[in-house]
Amino acid sequence: MLETPITEAKNTFTALVHQVEGGEVVHLTRHGRPVAVILSEVEYQVLRRHAAPRGDLLEFVQGWRGALPGDWQGFTSAEIDATRDRAAGKAFTWEA
Repeated sequence: MLETPITEAKNTFTALVHQVEGGEVVHLTRHGRPVAVILSEVEYQVLRRHAAPRGDLLEFVQGWRGALPGDWQGFTSAEIDATRDRAAGKAFTWEA
């Protein structure tokens, strides 16, 4: 794994691309913190193949519920109530 600041990467971009083509992964940093990654097209395509497709929330929930055992009936009211926070909310007033 190679790590380089963005300011340096812009000056050595061609060399970094050659390293990436050779199988290296380059992590770009700003002020010492990672912000981006440069990787080869082959590695990118592998990641895309393994990424979960993004659908809407309803489709996800329906698929998830369909994968549950057939006798699963959902949460009981008691189970839902047990997870609720019963603490009083924050005091709030509208100020004009």
